[in-house]
Amino acid sequence: MIKTMNCTELALKEFLVRAKRNTYAGDGVLSASSRPNSKDLHYGEGDLLYMDSYFGSTDFIGEEVVFENQKPIWGMNYYGKMLVDEIPSGFSKCLKSALKAVPVENPFRGPALFEQDGFVYKCSWQGDISEFNGNEAIYFDGIEIYRLSFHGGYIK
Repeated sequence: MIKTMNCTELALKEFLVRAKRNTYAGDGVLSASSRPNSKDLHYGEGDLLYMDSYFGSTDFIGEEVVFENQKPIWGMNYYGKMLVDEIPSGFSKCLKSALKAVPVENPFRGPALFEQDGFVYKCSWQGDISEFNGNEAIYFDGIEIYRLSFHGGYIK
């Protein structure tokens, strides 16, 4: 049990997986923008609320925060970008499919390896839900076309 929150670590991880599958990865409906030009997605269950807020499209930056009873308890920042001018058809479908396959054990982005329709998604990380950092990339025809870095942990 984490001392600063009522839900257990496992409950938080399971909530994160459901939240991620029901927001960006699951083509969730955008919420009202919280800041000028931000794209925001929210997911809530009981006392828990997940908010993902990001800026940009092919080059983007964002933040995910979980609140318990209105208090922030966990967060993750990320920055990603396309490395090619022409985005191959199917890229977005692959990325969202990989993100829906987020592992409960490490609910940061996607699994360590995911392949779909000629795309190869790779994700690596260090640490655990309390403090972590990592990187993800997508390759198409053996060429890295996208990369993202992320970090986060508990908020006290």
